[in-house]
Amino acid sequence: QLQLVESGGGLVQPGGSLKLSCVVSALNLESYTIGWFRQAPGKEREGVSCITGSRGSTNYADSVKGRFTISRENARSTVYLQIDSLKSEDTAIYYCAANPGIVVGGSCLDLSYPAWGQGTQVTVSS
Repeated sequence: QLQLVESGGGLVQPGGSLKLSCVVSALNLESYTIGWFRQAPGKEREGVSCITGSRGSTNYADSVKGRFTISRENARSTVYLQIDSLKSEDTAIYYCAANPGIVVGGSCLDLSYPAWGQGTQVTVSS
């Protein structure tokens, strides 16, 4: 089965930045759409960003647009999430997930993702 491993989380002050990484155990990263999700205690899991496999098209949740940037490095089978201007509300466990299908229309955030990583904790101090 496909494996995903997140890293890069940590404790930061408001206004700081983090760059999360998601290493995907796939020979061809372009075969997968990768999404970043987050879940804070007591809240529903929410999609924050995604990048499609073949075209590399990106989508962002309105709440993070302008602060988060998703990218990928195919040779290293890694997807990144650059997070700038961190806010306390960004505190959550961040997960990456993979979908082997093709995005026909709409946002890749609306896809179902069968494969998930274990998450990396992002904590923004108050």
